[in-house]
Amino acid sequence: MHGGVRAEKQRIRQEAKIISEGLTPEYRREASREITRQVLALPEWKKAATVMAYWSLPTEPDTRELMETALREGKTLLLPRCLDAGRMAALPVKDLAGVKPGTLGIPEPGTAADGTEVPDPDLILVPCMAAAPNGVRLGHGAGYYDRFLAEHTGRAICLCFRALLRGDLPTEGTDIITDLVISD
Repeated sequence: MHGGVRAEKQRIRQEAKIISEGLTPEYRREASREITRQVLALPEWKKAATVMAYWSLPTEPDTRELMETALREGKTLLLPRCLDAGRMAALPVKDLAGVKPGTLGIPEPGTAADGTEVPDPDLILVPCMAAAPNGVRLGHGAGYYDRFLAEHTGRAICLCFRALLRGDLPTEGTDIITDLVISD
């Protein structure tokens, strides 16, 4: 059964990649704006002192405005940094200009200074390749976010283009369901 779920996830990732590559730059821009608008309107955003975001890939809803708004509003902004063994840490960022490409080529913060107290995120924005309206998400398959979410209690919100929403996502015991999926 385990192998069947993994094979099904790989098949859906391939489909999602094809759909994603077919989205026009105009659609991505408009959809990203709408997703950003919805996130900023959330009571969870308004209440959050600490927001964990991610540096979006070109195939994902653009998170730059969300990161800039968090900094402008005086929230503590955390971004993921890949560690060993498929784990990641959420480290504070004060300026997006200081973020450099990391392990996977995705911009990430440098290491935190010794003794830096990193707050637990109140709100965690989560990327996906595809998601279901019930909070099930399909990531790239490395498990970074599932391991991270298993250890943190902040509200997890998955950002997903409407074209990549689907109801048939299989899950395994290690998959963490997000609290909310926001799409255009």
